Amino acid sequence: MHPLRRLTTRAAFLIVTCKVAACLDIALLTKAPSAAVAISPSFLSLSIEQDRWTDWVGTTSRNEFFFNTLDNLNQITGQPPHIRIGANSEDHTNFGNDVEFAEDIFPAVTATVPYPEATNITVGDGFYQAAQFLPPNSHVSWGLNLGENNLTAAFLEAKSLAKAFSSSQIKNAGITLDAIEIGNEADLYSNNGLRASTYTSTQYVSEWTTFANNVSATIIAEFPDISPKFWGAAFAGSSHSTTGFSPQAIFAEGVLTSPAGKLISTISEHHYSGSFCSGNGGLLQDLMTKSTIRSNLTQYSPDITSTHAKGLDYVLGETNSYSCHGAPGVSNTGGAALWTLDYSLFASQLGVLRVFFHDGIGFKYNLIQPITLTRSTLDGTPLTTPSPPHVQPQYYAAIIAAEAIGNSGNTKVIELSINDTRVSGYAFYEGDTLARAVLINSQAFFTTDTTPRTSVQLNLTFTDASPPKNVSVKRLFVPHADDTTGLTWGGQNYDTSDGRISGSLQVDSAAATAGIEIQETEVVMLSF
Repeated sequence: MHPLRRLTTRAAFLIVTCKVAACLDIALLTKAPSAAVAISPSFLSLSIEQDRWTDWVGTTSRNEFFFNTLDNLNQITGQPPHIRIGANSEDHTNFGNDVEFAEDIFPAVTATVPYPEATNITVGDGFYQAAQFLPPNSHVSWGLNLGENNLTAAFLEAKSLAKAFSSSQIKNAGITLDAIEIGNEADLYSNNGLRASTYTSTQYVSEWTTFANNVSATIIAEFPDISPKFWGAAFAGSSHSTTGFSPQAIFAEGVLTSPAGKLISTISEHHYSGSFCSGNGGLLQDLMTKSTIRSNLTQYSPDITSTHAKGLDYVLGETNSYSCHGAPGVSNTGGAALWTLDYSLFASQLGVLRVFFHDGIGFKYNLIQPITLTRSTLDGTPLTTPSPPHVQPQYYAAIIAAEAIGNSGNTKVIELSINDTRVSGYAFYEGDTLARAVLINSQAFFTTDTTPRTSVQLNLTFTDASPPKNVSVKRLFVPHADDTTGLTWGGQNYDTSDGRISGSLQVDSAAATAGIEIQETEVVMLSF
């Protein structure tokens, strides 16, 4: 037995007397406090780079591995994750009547970007029809090309998209087109050559309105049974004010006043923790750190507040660790799984309806690698042995979040007040009753560490009536923060050929008022 597995295979509960280097008191309410917020079963969802969409989902038959990884989450919560299809390549997509699925033109592979996005994509009807291979009852948001400022392209894409979602295959599966996103990160158009350097949000609002009015009128006239809403903004950053690019600015400039603007249901913004194309241990600890996560997200509070004031939902429609498709040795590691979990759950506390973690074929920060890869995701060198479809460490964060939320459809969550710079926690309530708690120790334990792995003892107290008598404990075991494999959740793993769970479940139990140890780079879920 690996020595680091001992805490997960023995009862790790201690009498409340502290017996490790550090102790923390964790106060839990058995009844939901008024500050607890509702959280969707599909809160942690996926954004997919559009250029290779059919590699993910399939063409004439479904990609079984990808389907299984989504269905795992569906089985836990009763809802598959929502899927946003778009991102950078949505602004390089055109439609061709003679194209069956997609024809892509890619730039050269580099060590920094081993799997670049296509610079030109031409799609046909089959590209959109492939959504039929998603799990039943999936919800989809799809991006259309604004970047090339070609209204005909957007019009043809929209018609094909609506045609697909009117088909019996998609309708009978309960798969719905929730929203259309027109343009990706328009605030960067002046930097990437898609617009002049003087491009402003006022110009964006004018262009978006023209495109959205045309698209919505076309769909309503020709496909009356399809009634998608729009996502607005989809900006890479925000000025957080009424000038520059932000929700506040486009609201002030009248984006909601046109017929199409009245169909905006959701404001989407994008966020990455930084832009790094090479990684190291220090960078990984920075990513995982509790204070960094909170400062990264709270900057969007003015945007969220302004969005809610208009009666609209707010999502992080594209997010992940570091740009350049992730930093090697950081974004693809066990430590990133802890970051993903804490980052997501903290976002729920700010009024974010849903977070969409971005994935692309071969991207380093993927939760899922859905096809066989023939070159390294880290530096682009050819692989001696091809890498089959597999999940990456961040996928475990999605599984844990799903289990914590559960399938009641009536779950609330609140962050726990924990006086520690490394340990964070969240309590989950079904209705008003305490059901589960998730605790995260984000102190990174590296393969290069020469001192023993430390633990913190958490002493649970219950501050209102009728405390639970017993608790079960499930642990995410991560060998080291910088390891890319070897994770287990309750003794089980998803590192399998079909993406399904494997191994024997390991769950401990003890008195609810006993202490519990949580080691460096570990997640613990308590079920009451």
